[in-house]
Amino acid sequence: MSAGKTAPDAIGEATARLLLEAGAVQVSRGQPFVLAAGWASPVYVDCRLLIGQPSWRQTATALAAAAIAQRLAPGRIEAIAGAETAGIAFAAWLADRLELPLRYVRKRPLGIGHNAQVEGGPVDGLEVLLMDDLTTDAASKVAFARGLRAAGATVTQVLTIFYHQVFPGAAERLAQDGLTLHALAGWDDVLRADRGEWLAAEDRREIERFLADPIAWSTRHGGRSAPGARQPVRRESS
Repeated sequence: MSAGKTAPDAIGEATARLLLEAGAVQVSRGQPFVLAAGWASPVYVDCRLLIGQPSWRQTATALAAAAIAQRLAPGRIEAIAGAETAGIAFAAWLADRLELPLRYVRKRPLGIGHNAQVEGGPVDGLEVLLMDDLTTDAASKVAFARGLRAAGATVTQVLTIFYHQVFPGAAERLAQDGLTLHALAGWDDVLRADRGEWLAAEDRREIERFLADPIAWSTRHGGRSAPGARQPVRRESS
């Protein structure tokens, strides 16, 4: 895949088809998934499955490179930092493809040795792209960006494979922290890409019911009912 000739809609649809092919879009019409941000959902997007097969990770890396070529000026990004944990692998493959330095950022300092939150070398004075697998309410993206900034990096751009889009507060949280999110795919892309090949009809209808009012769906199924209320966390990053 060319890194400079792929339209945004084509990137979204290609990423969505990749996730569907990999079985990453998983629907449960019984027990709901509870995402790390506390929201209940009938669907779980496991981007980490793309790590497993060479063709999947190569395609994901090519799509990420295409998105960067489209959306950011050449030479703007001086290093890529992978977010602990799934973001590290995706960031490593992208850094190799773009021939850029690689770092990774922990959720919090380790507490031993140098007590560093950022590993792989210095970031002081560098414009760093933060990469992770997915975004739910963006709270962890803000925390990772702040860790990089505390180490001296300039961080304004975040790249993720998938963005849930539907939960309140994410856009505002990113904007308040001066972050621009670049997601390879979202729900519109998944629903457009699936043509009855991967999602059963009832699974698709359940996703559409959830997307129509995700807060009400979450409330009915034991998840968060408002942006400030958190439930016990199970599965997935934010």
